Amino acid sequence: MNKNTHDEDAEKVEVNRKRRSEEQPDDNDDLSLESELDEEGKLDTEIVEDALEKSESTRNLTGWKRYLFMGIAVFGALYHLYILNFNPIDPWVFRSTHIVFGTVLTLMFYKGWKTKSNSIPIVDWILIAAAIFIGYYIAENLTTLVFRFGVTPTTLDVVVATVGVLLVLEITRRTSGWTLPILAGVFIAYSFLGPYMPGIFNHNGYSFERFVTYIYGLDGVFGVTTDVSSRYIILFIIFGAFLQMSGVGQYFIDVAFRLAGWMRGGPAKVAIFASALMGSINGTSAGNVVATGSLTIPLMKKTGYRPRFAAATEATASTGGQLLPPIMGAGAFLMAEITGIPYSDIIIAAIIPALLYFVSVYFMVDFQALKEDLRGVPRHLLPNIKDLVKKAYLFIPIIVLVYLLVAGYSIVFAGTVGIILCFVLSLFSKETRMGLMKVLEALELGMKNALQLIAIVATAGIIVGVIALTGVGQRFSTMLLTIADNNMLIALIFAMLLSIILGMGMPTTAAYAVAASVVAPGLVRMGMDPLLAHMFVFYYAVLSAITPPVALAAFAAAGITGTDPMRTAVEAFKIGLAAFIVPFMMFYSPELLLLSDDSLAIVLAVITALFGVYFLSAAVQGWFFRKRAAWYTRVVLLGIALLLMVADIMTDGIALGLIIAAALIQKFVNKDRPHQKELSSDNGNNFNTT
Repeated sequence: MNKNTHDEDAEKVEVNRKRRSEEQPDDNDDLSLESELDEEGKLDTEIVEDALEKSESTRNLTGWKRYLFMGIAVFGALYHLYILNFNPIDPWVFRSTHIVFGTVLTLMFYKGWKTKSNSIPIVDWILIAAAIFIGYYIAENLTTLVFRFGVTPTTLDVVVATVGVLLVLEITRRTSGWTLPILAGVFIAYSFLGPYMPGIFNHNGYSFERFVTYIYGLDGVFGVTTDVSSRYIILFIIFGAFLQMSGVGQYFIDVAFRLAGWMRGGPAKVAIFASALMGSINGTSAGNVVATGSLTIPLMKKTGYRPRFAAATEATASTGGQLLPPIMGAGAFLMAEITGIPYSDIIIAAIIPALLYFVSVYFMVDFQALKEDLRGVPRHLLPNIKDLVKKAYLFIPIIVLVYLLVAGYSIVFAGTVGIILCFVLSLFSKETRMGLMKVLEALELGMKNALQLIAIVATAGIIVGVIALTGVGQRFSTMLLTIADNNMLIALIFAMLLSIILGMGMPTTAAYAVAASVVAPGLVRMGMDPLLAHMFVFYYAVLSAITPPVALAAFAAAGITGTDPMRTAVEAFKIGLAAFIVPFMMFYSPELLLLSDDSLAIVLAVITALFGVYFLSAAVQGWFFRKRAAWYTRVVLLGIALLLMVADIMTDGIALGLIIAAALIQKFVNKDRPHQKELSSDNGNNFNTT
């Protein structure tokens, strides 16, 4: 294709963009599409780095403090890799040192309060010393603490546990805000106010000494959540850091741009692919928004998407990354630990639901692109396909990782092999070759990226510990059974609402840990398969990141675009609305979790589910048969989607009849003018809209 064609196509997109910018002013419209791509068509990763460095909550360490932080972080990463692979130690000691590393690095890197100063105040140094002493105290007195904590603690035990709990709450506040510490505070208060609570919430109460040492033991802070964090989450976050430093992560994003960037509304579809590839490894939805959204959101705005819709699309796509195997943002590891179900079974069961989520989001943005006549990025501005093919070997770490996990090798072994492969593959490219300094930077980045999750799982451990100590989880299950009165649909609706409410304001791992303790047991007691019950609550714990009024992923995306956070959250909720039906599909068609031995039934369930999310997306967006759909057509489309939830011949037949009816309504009743293709008669490949 000649240069003139390229110039004409770029000019057409620019004219189209300027027309829409008059309707939706955008302070950044002086930037062109080329501003997000370099002369070779590669994505500019400096945008991501700039976004991470501009956080007001972190310090820009310099001088000896910078080298001290790096030294501790590198030592911490190597310590975890060594213990996990070569020298297992007592679980309590390992988990406590895991928390110590997280606490020390967080107190150095994250500011206590918003201030322009980058110096570490004396108070933080005192807290750092306290954290180190606590780790030493546990290791030194391990044999007696096992019998004393939570039973007959000494005065020093109580002091150590109290300071430890307060440190956990403080590092969580610094890394994730007030929501999770406040929720933990509510649960802590409940431990002492139980004798004064009515009905099912009443319990005998506990002394402060017994409570605080119980919570700061193996049933609370150092329980299952920290166990998963110290063994698996930290390992795969280091793996993600090596993906980034070795160029593999950048390659994933380049591939996503090449695959989807040229389509109508291409950058929005790039956000879906890129977030799917990176989101599974990234530990939080909000973190994934920053990593991929800093690239995709500006491009979406340049091609005509409203800033709020662009932010909402990225938030919804990034949230879905937590549902995608093989890592599922650490959710799969936590689920395996809580339920005892083999890890390989969990990731296999999660494949179809994750696919349905991303397909539903894809349909939503595709309908939006159709409604607004949005084109993609010109092909000559996208990464060169020949270069991508030459570097296809960069997919090897992910392919090998999946193979090892499914083949039954240990999670630790698979993750370690992935890290080594990233390093080895980087040696084949001069641009991304990892020398000693880059390896050290990758180890440091891994620990830095893990800080938020270390704090989160520790605080989630407090909540889980209170639930176990007071028995409130069992009481919630009883309440769920009573309210539902053995009506499974009502029980599922209540479970959905509780999972979303409990997850609001919390990252996915903590949200699921709480929901798995409070909600899932009730569903299991009603006869639901444990895997299905936990997958159900996990799905909605993830979706809480885009559910108003507290939607962390949407708020993070709004920060990039400068749009109103609440309106962005509402927009993200709308885009993800079709996905909210997927867990109900899993219940009524368990074949979607691959729990059936009937291959034909599985295929039928998948096909009807795909059509179901398509028609639900059409109903939400009000677009069908290349026309805007009237309200009555949307009602019919919604009915079709609900009928297709169930993999049953009768409901499928009724749905087929309604599809024909909806098509006839659109053709003969709805007089809205059909969609007119924009940018005229050009049939060139650069703006292919199919």
